[in-house]
Amino acid sequence: MYKLLTFVLTVFSMSSNSQNIRIATFNVSMDATNYVSQHESPTGDELQINLSNGEHKQIKNIAETIQRLSPDIVLLNEFDYSNQSTTDAQNFIKHYLNVSQNNNQPIDYPYFYSAPVNTGVDSGLDLDKDGIASGTKGDALGFGLFPGHYGMLVLSKYPIQFEEIRTFQYFLWKNMPGNLMVTIKDENGKSYYSQQAQQILRLSSKSHWDIPIKIDNRSIHLLASHPTPPVFDGPENRNGKRNHDEIRFWTDYLSGSEQSAYIYDDNQKPGGFKGDHFVIFGDLNASPDEGDGIKSGIKGLLAHNLVNDTTVPQSEGGRAHTLDNQYSAQHTAEWAMRADYVLPSTSLEVKVSGVFWPKPNEPLYRLIKDRKSSSDHRLVWVDITVTK
Repeated sequence: MYKLLTFVLTVFSMSSNSQNIRIATFNVSMDATNYVSQHESPTGDELQINLSNGEHKQIKNIAETIQRLSPDIVLLNEFDYSNQSTTDAQNFIKHYLNVSQNNNQPIDYPYFYSAPVNTGVDSGLDLDKDGIASGTKGDALGFGLFPGHYGMLVLSKYPIQFEEIRTFQYFLWKNMPGNLMVTIKDENGKSYYSQQAQQILRLSSKSHWDIPIKIDNRSIHLLASHPTPPVFDGPENRNGKRNHDEIRFWTDYLSGSEQSAYIYDDNQKPGGFKGDHFVIFGDLNASPDEGDGIKSGIKGLLAHNLVNDTTVPQSEGGRAHTLDNQYSAQHTAEWAMRADYVLPSTSLEVKVSGVFWPKPNEPLYRLIKDRKSSSDHRLVWVDITVTK
């Protein structure tokens, strides 16, 4: 009885002074291309249609995964944005997350945030040099087949401080000191991007968001993004260099007034991070050890003195997927790389972390078998304690 009382008092003391929360990121592949045949062109309405009735198998599997891991806050990458995004988020919550999937406990998110992104937004120029200014794909401000393609959605059990959100969708790439855009050259050694293009190109392929979440009397800033993959280009490496600078943006944002002085948000408010706690999360499409990206970008972020990457999320499923790879337990994508991150600030205590990756001989493997089952990425989660 004495031990039980001591345990109860200890738990009460901890809960009164700290808060344990689970934060996750999940590239859910809920973009329109996953809902059309290989030879069809999506219209941008596909996600809205499939969210309306709660019957789509892939989305049910995504909801089941979220129910099983039960994050308090989760960022969904590749959740298409549209002018109906509020309704889309509500329908995803109502028809999928609030409904038990395979007898799992339903989950609710009273708060959510989505906003416009640069994907599919017409630049008016022939950015990919194919002789046609198509307005989409490589000629858009971020690669996409329609405005809002590959968007982002944050779901939260805790109140979002909407009036304090900062977005950086419109930040121009040319305004980053030392940017790599100016080093992108064509086969003749000339600037790949014309002067006209350099004046309008935005840094973020989707957007960068700083979303404060209220937890008791504390705020945690969610720093969300989804940099472009550092592939699907040519020897000029335009995507690789953009990926590097999109990641470097967070490094500068966290690095004090001198290094972040050039930054401005979409309301023209200047400067970088001004909080106590943060979590950087999203599909960053980069690994410090593998892949085609310029590794100095992600290495610089992971080595930042305010970033806690000491407990790298891992899974036995990832290890089994690529047995001959020394980094396989840390992989977060089917194509065998650490691409997705949840990076708390050093002001937050990390309790435990993981990657949801069942092994082929396990019953839950059905949830991650392929992109049609759910996604070619895995849900990554970190449990943290907020103590001050």
